[in-house]
Amino acid sequence: MNHIRNFSIIAHIDHGKSTLADRLIQKAGLVEDRDFRDQMLDTMDIERERGITIKSNTVTLPYTSRDGRRFDLNLIDTPGHVDFAYEVSRALASCEGVLLLVDASQGVEAQTLANLYSAMEHNLVIVPVINKIDLPSANVEMVKEQIEVDLGLDSDDALLASGKDGIGIDDILEAVVNRIPAPAGSADDPLRALIFDAHYDPFRGTIVAVRLFSGRLKPGDNLRLMFNNTVHRVEEVGVFQLVRKPKSHLEAGEVGYIISGIKTVSDVAIGDTLTLDAQPAAEPLPGFKAVKPVVFSSIYPVSADDYLDLADALEKYKLNDAALIYQKDSSVALGQGFRCGFLGLLHLEVVQERLEREFDQSIIMTAPSVQYRFVLKDGTEKIIDNPEYYPDPMHIQTALEPYIKAGILIPERYIGPVMKLCLDRRGENSRMNYPTQGRVEILFDLPLAEVVYDFYDKLKTVTQGYGSFDYELGDYRPNELAKVDILLNGEKVDALSVICHKERARERSLSMCKRLRDELPRQQFKIAIQGAIGGTIIARQTINPYRKDVTAKCYGGDISRKRKLIEKQKKGKKRMKMVGQVEVPQSAFVAVLKSVDED
Repeated sequence: MNHIRNFSIIAHIDHGKSTLADRLIQKAGLVEDRDFRDQMLDTMDIERERGITIKSNTVTLPYTSRDGRRFDLNLIDTPGHVDFAYEVSRALASCEGVLLLVDASQGVEAQTLANLYSAMEHNLVIVPVINKIDLPSANVEMVKEQIEVDLGLDSDDALLASGKDGIGIDDILEAVVNRIPAPAGSADDPLRALIFDAHYDPFRGTIVAVRLFSGRLKPGDNLRLMFNNTVHRVEEVGVFQLVRKPKSHLEAGEVGYIISGIKTVSDVAIGDTLTLDAQPAAEPLPGFKAVKPVVFSSIYPVSADDYLDLADALEKYKLNDAALIYQKDSSVALGQGFRCGFLGLLHLEVVQERLEREFDQSIIMTAPSVQYRFVLKDGTEKIIDNPEYYPDPMHIQTALEPYIKAGILIPERYIGPVMKLCLDRRGENSRMNYPTQGRVEILFDLPLAEVVYDFYDKLKTVTQGYGSFDYELGDYRPNELAKVDILLNGEKVDALSVICHKERARERSLSMCKRLRDELPRQQFKIAIQGAIGGTIIARQTINPYRKDVTAKCYGGDISRKRKLIEKQKKGKKRMKMVGQVEVPQSAFVAVLKSVDED
């Protein structure tokens, strides 16, 4: 165990975690130069294209130190986006130390702080690394000052590196060996292993990534999952070295994988504890909590005939993403579909893209919503994430909506635009900290519903890309909420209904009506697009009809003849409107739902 080191790389988005991991893998000689490609630990196309890590990955790096000792370094890669903070916390629970990356040009940002606090909660050794020192805009002295003041770490211990050019990689590996402690625990104690990740292999079933804190594990043992209380027989154990490398056994301190015939990823709870069925541990490892979705949206197939294909695709997708939660749903406008729960808006986008790419599904998603709570006059409480189930306003005593505690780190010159953005989104309890000269941390309590659309994009726009944002879920607070319905010629389109604050209802419905007016095709009759709360119309747009020139054949003669033809046409239009059905094309749903909060 003295020759094992378990560590993770944590940082804000785009500070170079994956690039640094690539250099460490190359240094360890796990991959030939001809087989090398950027972002070795990012296995999905979408991760490569966007330059983000979505699934945490693990690799065991063989390393011989400068004084000739041989080590196994277990690197547990982590996602950087706030939506996947739970995966980061599980990875940190499996380590004894972390490399905290700070961009030499961007400096300390919101999630650098959030990840630092998370590492401190797990009592980990923190090794600060200033990355991207090769950039022309790099300001190492400024970043060192921020590490001292913002993070409270000793900047003299900070390592200088460039993941792109391979500068400082040897120093980082030596720091991992010398500064991060060896794992504790005994191989003779009852088995306790933390599950920090799982993915599905079509040939072997679910492959579980674990960190052993005590005990020993070998093929043939019977495992018990302490949360689900199910028993499985171990078929294979081993370590990750870009490919799976089987071993005769795993013991305390090691990080590796287990294959035991578990059929689906949903049978495995990330953060659960594994123990031996014959000699179980007295209690599970601390810190396990179930993942809770915060953003909800319904998914429908573009063609009703594809419903069964979509059901199959979601079932297969769930094998690799246990955080996705879904159940059957239906809509008058869009037919049969599924109501899904997501960890955040990026998670929603990733699910949508992967369903379209990997499973070839053409889908429509309804506007994202959050979970509201309604206390009714008879004392019961309803939790609602779908506008369709909004209770009768006559029966509502109190409406509560979820809030988040948002931390925004910006250069001082952007205080005005950011304050305006947060106040426009109904922000409360604003507080400011000045960590270093010229930088401000603004703390706001914001309604989650105002953040899930495009808050992050707007923040990046008003701060010219220098603003960084991190949040944690807060409490529920009473507010005046209303359900806004969209009517086409008096007919309600249920898939376009949204729950929003009463003050924002007119603005929101007017925006949707305008989008629909631009997207819906003109007909031979007038189309009224209306936004309504109950029976009260609060917004309206009209699509004028096509009009055939019925007087074209009148090349002369009395005006009354032309008027007679026009009156006859009017009667026909009126009758057509009474029986005419407005068809809503798929593009209209997409345009309205994507841009529901832009205007």
